[in-house]
Amino acid sequence: MISQKAKYALRALLALALLERGHTVSTAELAEKENIPRKFLEQILLDLKRDGLVQSKRGASGGYALLKPADTITFGRVLRLIDGPIAPLPCLSRIAYRRCDDCSDEATCRIRRVFSEVANSARAVLDQTTIADAIADPREIAALTEDAAAG
Repeated sequence: MISQKAKYALRALLALALLERGHTVSTAELAEKENIPRKFLEQILLDLKRDGLVQSKRGASGGYALLKPADTITFGRVLRLIDGPIAPLPCLSRIAYRRCDDCSDEATCRIRRVFSEVANSARAVLDQTTIADAIADPREIAALTEDAAAG
């Protein structure tokens, strides 16, 4: 399960991706529009800014905007930034590996084997799905898929 902070971070990025190029949105406006507590959103935006995903502009017409293109920001990257490793067991983490305390042999662990498949399939989806994918019109995606199949 993802944290509420990660969910808010994704909602904020999705909203920023919908802005016209060159436009920004204030923290207050973004918080109200996305129904995110403002102080919490400020912390999230700072994390996203530190990681180079968003930029801020000061002044009366200031606010936040995406720094990286939406098609380069994956759900996996955001989840790792906000929540840490994407792994159901510590022995399956790629960035924070730790042997399970009660495990005598990872190679023969049946629980690890099953959850390894779960983790790999989740990572595949999260590391391939971008913010741009999430805001795309599902009808356009269906039409492209149908065209590709017919072509």
